Amino acid sequence: MEKGVKWKAYCGLFMVTLATLMYEILLTRIFSVTMWYHFAFVAVSIAMFGMTIGALCVYLIPNYFTYSRTKYHLSLFSLFFAVSIVISFLTHLTIPFCYEKSFVASLVGFYSIALTYIVISFPFIFSGICVCLCLTRFPRQISKLYAADLAGAALGCILIVYILSFVDGPSAVFVVALLACLGAIFFSQEASNGKLYKIAIICSVLLFGFVIVNTVRARINLPLLRLMWVKGSFEPPAIFEKWNAFSRVRVSGEPNKLSRPQSWGFSSVYDYEAKARQLVIDIDASVTTVLTGYDGNPQSVEYLKYDIMNLVHYMRPNASVLVVGSGGGRDVLSALAFNQKSVVGVEINQNIIDVVNKRFGDFTGHLSDDRRVKFVNDEARSFVARSPSKFDIIQVSFIDTWAATASGAFVLAESSLYTVEAWKIFLRHLNTNGVLTFSRWFFKDRPGEIYRLTSLANASLKELGIVNPRDHILILKNMWWGNLKDMPDGVGTILVSRQAFSQKDLSIIEDVAKRLKFDIVLSPVYCADDKFAGIMSLADSDKYISDFPINISAPRDNNPFFFHMLRFKDVFNYKLWDQGMVSFNMKAISILGFLLIIVFGLTIICVIVPLALSGKGTVSGDVVPGFIYFGAIGLGFMFIEISQMQRLSVFLGHPTYGLSVVLFTLLLSSGIGSFLTSKIDDSIVFRRGLIRLLLNLFVLLIFGIVTPGAIVMFDSFTTLIRIIVAVVILFPAGLFMGMAFPLGMKITNRRFSFFSSWFWGINGATSVCASVLAVALSLNWGIAFTFWSGFTAYFAALLAFIWIAKKKDL
Repeated sequence: MEKGVKWKAYCGLFMVTLATLMYEILLTRIFSVTMWYHFAFVAVSIAMFGMTIGALCVYLIPNYFTYSRTKYHLSLFSLFFAVSIVISFLTHLTIPFCYEKSFVASLVGFYSIALTYIVISFPFIFSGICVCLCLTRFPRQISKLYAADLAGAALGCILIVYILSFVDGPSAVFVVALLACLGAIFFSQEASNGKLYKIAIICSVLLFGFVIVNTVRARINLPLLRLMWVKGSFEPPAIFEKWNAFSRVRVSGEPNKLSRPQSWGFSSVYDYEAKARQLVIDIDASVTTVLTGYDGNPQSVEYLKYDIMNLVHYMRPNASVLVVGSGGGRDVLSALAFNQKSVVGVEINQNIIDVVNKRFGDFTGHLSDDRRVKFVNDEARSFVARSPSKFDIIQVSFIDTWAATASGAFVLAESSLYTVEAWKIFLRHLNTNGVLTFSRWFFKDRPGEIYRLTSLANASLKELGIVNPRDHILILKNMWWGNLKDMPDGVGTILVSRQAFSQKDLSIIEDVAKRLKFDIVLSPVYCADDKFAGIMSLADSDKYISDFPINISAPRDNNPFFFHMLRFKDVFNYKLWDQGMVSFNMKAISILGFLLIIVFGLTIICVIVPLALSGKGTVSGDVVPGFIYFGAIGLGFMFIEISQMQRLSVFLGHPTYGLSVVLFTLLLSSGIGSFLTSKIDDSIVFRRGLIRLLLNLFVLLIFGIVTPGAIVMFDSFTTLIRIIVAVVILFPAGLFMGMAFPLGMKITNRRFSFFSSWFWGINGATSVCASVLAVALSLNWGIAFTFWSGFTAYFAALLAFIWIAKKKDL
């Protein structure tokens, strides 16, 4: 058997796993631009499955992966990992993404997607080989090696956030490849292989040089490498582009060109001869917001008074306004056009604020210099929760659309703004006659989003003690777009107040609606649609909502998926997909369903095929407890990890925070937990291991009980405090979960050393399965259910651990 390894191997493993996690997260960020967010989510599973394939290669080709050549293979495949990152990424950039409805186009689209994922999986296969060799060939050092593995991955989660603050997405890929090359340098030194060492040095120099040159050129908008095929179309260069961990922000257009003002909600009586200077900001090539040329004269943006999204300003003049998601400043300008006394624009993406007030400040009129205007870089929900001020108007216009949530993974498609808990915070921070207003798409025959907003308003008001919520809700629509395929028929705006709308309020709205030809959908005295009446029914609204074909129930923090209205039982019921433009989200659920079937099948293949090919299938009965153990901890870790990403995305206010904080804390604490098992000798592994697995269950039990209350308690604190709270409550859980894998390796290696690679592969395969299944469970039964499913998996692992120990040879 191979002798132990020195510090250089630990550094090599650290760098490889650092690069692996960075590349995985970076790909979801890039895929959310080049593809769509639910396809970006698949990349997470593909990355994990690639690593599983790497482990199974080690298991299935023992004559090649001999113990005597382990260090050489670590050097070779870590170098392959670095080089393949560059090659696979360049290949991805040349594959146009195709996603259409017709069968032929779908076939082509399926091929383009499959080819992309196959190409992207290769680096992770090489990474998986390296990690598997380290964790299975040096059993006496497994605890420390696994600690190095997790510590590298933990740092990668944080480092990628900071790297994207300095370089663009394509350059960041080369940074990751450079870090992987450093891993190859350490491994080649460990193996004393001068040839691979020199190759790795040369590759590192070339990669470093390219990163410097491309970053400098990208800042003057002349990069050597950029994304060209975006969502199936060729993308021309922009006049400005900036990446961060939240998004890619581009600005395009001609600054001096006059054109018709852009808006989704303009009245049909608006004079379209009016012209304005405009630039377009696009976020992840999916959602757009407008930069408006402004000279400081409110009359130059008088056209904003014709927009249904600004209806609330007629009702509440001389108001203090809070704009959630200020974007390009359109809603801020609207408040100025109505001569409101003050306006606060809250925007979570600092790059967008900088675009509006710095990079294009001369174009926008430096809105931040207006004494009535204040821009705040913060998450809106927590900002409002801790704000000592109250507002007359809180305006939320098309925030968190299916595109805006494209932050990299399906798990990240939650919204902290569209839950009962969030709306109660907003409503409590209104002045006596204050109004909360949201605007969404309106489809004439299937206004699913507006139905759900109505349900959300109804539930929120009831929980605030409002007996008859209908007296506090107004809904209007603007329907003039015609019958364009898959396009909304117009825009719907809902107005909600804790104070019942007065007769004066109703008269104002009726007058404005008549003059601008807006349609009143719901008011205290009128209802244009029986479905709205059913949702608002005092007697049986719950039954009406539960019987509705799609899910229009009020989302809560435990199930914050406002935009996903297809129940999982209807995942393949294509008749319910027809929701026009937002049918996109319906199809996302169906993709999740198909993916779930695929990963189940692949997981089964990973269990059976390797045993059959290795010729060890006859002893499969003996390894059942080991299979259960490693499969259970794979399921358990991912269920808990993803459920906490979802929960903390709401708590911390942005998916990127949830992703980074959860991954960093759990991986780092798990690494420390693994290290703490290094002194457990094989002779006492069962007794010590059993105690630690019992403690793990106890800690997870306390964690599951305490976490929801802690989140409510600290919901109104600053982002930094909430991040600290999240780290504190996650750390103990990660510490004990990290002990499970090395303990399992220690106890199984005494009899089943040949199956070590297979056990590692099983752990990876079930983790892939769990990454998809966890999302399905949360969508259908809530985040808490997914967490407790993880707790149950760890309980099964405890039983399997006892079963392994009872084997007479142990």
